[in-house]
Amino acid sequence: MRTSREGALPASVVRARRAVAIVFAVHGTASGTFATRIPWLREHLGLSPGWLGLALVFMTAGASAAMPLSARLAHRYGPRRSLMWLSVLCCAGLTLPALSPALGWLCLALFLYGCGLGLMDVAMNAHGVRVEERYGRSVMSGLHGMWSVGTLLGGAGGAVAAHAGLDARVHLGLVAPVLAVVAVTACRWTLPDDVPSAPAAAEGGDGSDEADEAPPRFALPSRGVLAIGLIGFCAVFAEGASMDWSGIYLDDVTGAGPGLAASAYTAFACTMASARLAGDAVVRRLGPVRTVRTGGVLATLGAALVVAARVPGVAVAGFALIGVGIAVVVPLCFAAAGRMRAAAPGQAIAGVATLAYASGLAAPAVVGWIAESTSLSVSFGVVTVLLVGLIAGAGVLRTKDAPPPAPTHPRRVPADKG
Repeated sequence: MRTSREGALPASVVRARRAVAIVFAVHGTASGTFATRIPWLREHLGLSPGWLGLALVFMTAGASAAMPLSARLAHRYGPRRSLMWLSVLCCAGLTLPALSPALGWLCLALFLYGCGLGLMDVAMNAHGVRVEERYGRSVMSGLHGMWSVGTLLGGAGGAVAAHAGLDARVHLGLVAPVLAVVAVTACRWTLPDDVPSAPAAAEGGDGSDEADEAPPRFALPSRGVLAIGLIGFCAVFAEGASMDWSGIYLDDVTGAGPGLAASAYTAFACTMASARLAGDAVVRRLGPVRTVRTGGVLATLGAALVVAARVPGVAVAGFALIGVGIAVVVPLCFAAAGRMRAAAPGQAIAGVATLAYASGLAAPAVVGWIAESTSLSVSFGVVTVLLVGLIAGAGVLRTKDAPPPAPTHPRRVPADKG
């Protein structure tokens, strides 16, 4: 049933938002499904933790390498068509790692799968920005909330499959085509390629001049994109550290058993998903800058609790607060990048996403290196310092060259006062 706020919008825009939300959920489900089968890959190929970690680096490297190409593909083939085929590419790539007969092939498979993940990531975020422009209010947090819901669904399904002893080649081979069909069907309801951008509409033009100029294959990020990307870097670093090290932290530092240690990641993932689903309402009330600053305070408090924790309950509460605090940061970074006039939306989003993925690549290793020479508590002290950066740097999300939202809805994101 359409809400009163959506009632003033064209039906095609409402359908497009729901369709993009499904695409986000597909991407998240693929990510969550794959994560649950990593232990199978390690056992199947007889890999040590070090060699497995090296192989997983190729997945992030592939995503980072491919992301800058997404804007060019959208320019050449259109946002809807490129999103559709990149979704298929990503889902197809999900099957490759389980088919690898040796470490070298696994590295190649993970690199290709990472390329699909990165290209689809930028394409769906760019399309989400187009939808947000037509809504005239924040919707990106909810879209990323659907991604988090997808990871939980994929993780739950993967856990059931692993518990049942299902071969990962069969499991991923069944899941991938289903996700591809869902994504392709949803893409049919996204915004058509001939819809002009909000900046062009706001200026009374048709956007043809911008459309004729293809984004470069590679370009160094502008100062604005770099500043927004660094905010995303801080948030994703805390996310990667929490996801990969929360269970180990509870086990080593607080003496929790395996079951209780696993609850730290569950608390983190659930609070992040819930905060993202509710985040758009908060952004509409507070604006992006005040929202990120408030989240930064909560996340910093949570990280400080983790550092000080010597009993499991305090650490779990700390990780839950980190999840709440950083939940909307990355969605708002993508939205701010998409509103920049200095670059094509897809190109700016790719720049922010590349910096964020680099953070996700660095975080687990950096935390491990610091813990090796000092302790895990010191590692999360570094995470705490980075989270303070969200409070100090949130002002960059008030992009000076951002156009106003498209006048398709009377409600607008409030101007930030903080």
